[in-house]
Amino acid sequence: LDNLNGSSRVDGMFFLLSQIEPENRYSILMDVRFLNKMHDTTTTLPTPSFMDNETRCGESILSYGHVEKVLIGGVLTLLTFLTVCGNLLVVISVCFVKKLKQPSNYLIVSLAVADLSVAVVVMPFVSITDLIGGQWIFGRVFCNVFIAMDVMCCTASIMTLCVISIDRYLGITKPLTYPVRQSGKCMAKIVLFVWLLSASITLPPLFGWAQNVNDDNVCLISQDLGYTIYSTAVAFYIPMSVMLIMYYRIYRVAKVSAAKHTIAGFPKAEDEESMNCVTAVLKLQREVEVCVSFSRLLKNDRKNISIFKREQKAATTLGIVVGAFAVCWLPFFLLSTARPFICGVQCSCVPLWVERTLLWLGYANSLINPFIYAFFNRDLRTTYHNLIRCRYRNINRKLSAASMHEALKLAERPDLVLSFFFGHRLL
Repeated sequence: LDNLNGSSRVDGMFFLLSQIEPENRYSILMDVRFLNKMHDTTTTLPTPSFMDNETRCGESILSYGHVEKVLIGGVLTLLTFLTVCGNLLVVISVCFVKKLKQPSNYLIVSLAVADLSVAVVVMPFVSITDLIGGQWIFGRVFCNVFIAMDVMCCTASIMTLCVISIDRYLGITKPLTYPVRQSGKCMAKIVLFVWLLSASITLPPLFGWAQNVNDDNVCLISQDLGYTIYSTAVAFYIPMSVMLIMYYRIYRVAKVSAAKHTIAGFPKAEDEESMNCVTAVLKLQREVEVCVSFSRLLKNDRKNISIFKREQKAATTLGIVVGAFAVCWLPFFLLSTARPFICGVQCSCVPLWVERTLLWLGYANSLINPFIYAFFNRDLRTTYHNLIRCRYRNINRKLSAASMHEALKLAERPDLVLSFFFGHRLL
């Protein structure tokens, strides 16, 4: 009868009843009515499904007033705009300025492209979602695409910072052999590997290992315990550990180099009463030896001054990069790691404003990266200045002239060497 519809089902029921004894027809009809009633009840009962998830997740939707929306929208728009401009300056500078077209700067371009992708592909949709209180309005299909792009771009930025720290360490510890191996093809392969590794983290939710929390109200990355541990370890904890190790080693190299270049001062003055002729002769001989050794040091180590300064600057730059990276991303990844263990794998129980604040703190790292490198790189700083003022012509000539001026100033003024040796210390 289940395969029949309408009048055919009624005719079939009458035919079956006609074949049954009259005394049994009433009891059979009662049983059929009871079964139908049970069937209707079971179809209307609420069953635990993903829709319950939607209700619980939807309860965290926030409601903002007009003033709050204007303030939040203005801040997020400004953050996105500055991130786009800063990273776009890096890409234009390295790609169009001849002096900056070096293999080591390929990593800087890769970092800028990753941060630029975060600003262009990710931040606008997060901004719109936050302005309407956290409700996802772009559909289930685009939710998976958005999460994949978000994870890939942010991971590529973090992984590139890790590779840059390794590159700086090798450049400092192997200044003669590493630049020879550092060809454009080699750096291109490294950049490709970074992006492929970043993309691999986005694949499991797309192919069924760990499904994203995806409904009409919420778009949240998968809370599967295994995937959470894997993704956070590859995207943050391992790169962070490598960066800390590289910074510590660069710091030690710079400290050893500083100790080698430290020059002892002249002997202190002694009391004339306690000084006899022999002591005076010995003191004078020691002073002459110090002067001779100092003269030789100025002559022989002048070439090493640039290496020493580079070590100092590398240690300082990498320290600031690692510090900014940790401040921006560590709170977010600690929350992401702990969330499925606290809230379960179905949804997030963390207040939405806490999640969004830590997420935008992580996005802020994409804003400060180009300015950190520009602050410690005179060529990038000069290029920024000329591009912002629309002075596109003769940028290469200005950079070459600045480098030549600095070299001549160092060669013609030994007092700069003295001040460098006696006054320059690690920050």
